[in-house]
Amino acid sequence: MKAKKIAIVGATGFLGQATERYFSQRGWETVRFTRDQKKKTQSVRWAHWNPRHPEAIARHLEGVDAVINLAGRSVDCRYNRKNKADILNSRLETTRAIGKAIEQCQAPPKVWLNASSATIYEEAFENPQTEENGILGQGFSVSICRAWENAFFTSNLPSTRKVALRTALVLGHGRNSVYPRLAQLARMGLGGTIGNGRQMVSWIHQLDFVRALAFLISDETLEGVFNLAAPAPLDNRTFMKSLREKAGRALGIPTPKWLLEIGTFLLRTESELVLKSRFVVPDRLVKERFIFRYPFIDEAFDDLANQGTEPQPFPRQQACPSA
Repeated sequence: MKAKKIAIVGATGFLGQATERYFSQRGWETVRFTRDQKKKTQSVRWAHWNPRHPEAIARHLEGVDAVINLAGRSVDCRYNRKNKADILNSRLETTRAIGKAIEQCQAPPKVWLNASSATIYEEAFENPQTEENGILGQGFSVSICRAWENAFFTSNLPSTRKVALRTALVLGHGRNSVYPRLAQLARMGLGGTIGNGRQMVSWIHQLDFVRALAFLISDETLEGVFNLAAPAPLDNRTFMKSLREKAGRALGIPTPKWLLEIGTFLLRTESELVLKSRFVVPDRLVKERFIFRYPFIDEAFDDLANQGTEPQPFPRQQACPSA
């Protein structure tokens, strides 16, 4: 039986590496796109590409079962004019290039999953934001997500199913993952409430993130927007308390907003990343009977703490492709 084939754009990042690891361990042939010319290309596993040349991308997408685009400049920076332009352009340029490349394929991918963000919704404290009833917000981050999804959905690809991934905070080990930094702060006694602690935190364990990708690929009836978040979001105060408990710290020094603003300025990042209340729930995934391995934060933190600091192989499953 011929192995299924998946193409991953943004494969060198935290989520890209987790995705490649998960699918390759399950027998999928993976094509990982990179702009790094130092990567070896003797194998189809690495494909050099430039989003300004979609024809070069098309040959690597020919006949693949699925393409997942996770590329985009990190938002962990100061929102100055240059960084804002880079954040926007990195998302639009890549998404449009993939769309043009798929148009040129004789045997286009069956499904295209494209990254988005749960930050597209308005700041919410009491009303959970679902795919159907969620209210889109305002501001720079939201405008990025709107433009990103617009570039994705406006491509005319009648033979390729499209799914936008409105992803919450992904907890896992790896470069660019926030969990190792938070855990270290908690161990140092600095894992107290951030701001007033009322802001909601929507999150998802990295294993459930990649399992959700497999689930969305496997069901040919699923398309459109999906929230990738655990079904049990919680406020920051409770989130940080659970993190401290796993670190064996009863107390943690809180970070008031004024101090956070100073700290994020010195670290060249933005306070919005931790102060905005994101109350997002995976309504469509739940209705489609996707089963979360880690629906609650204490279970997720237990697993991540037991993994140590190095990414661990995902457990092999012999049953459904979403496991």
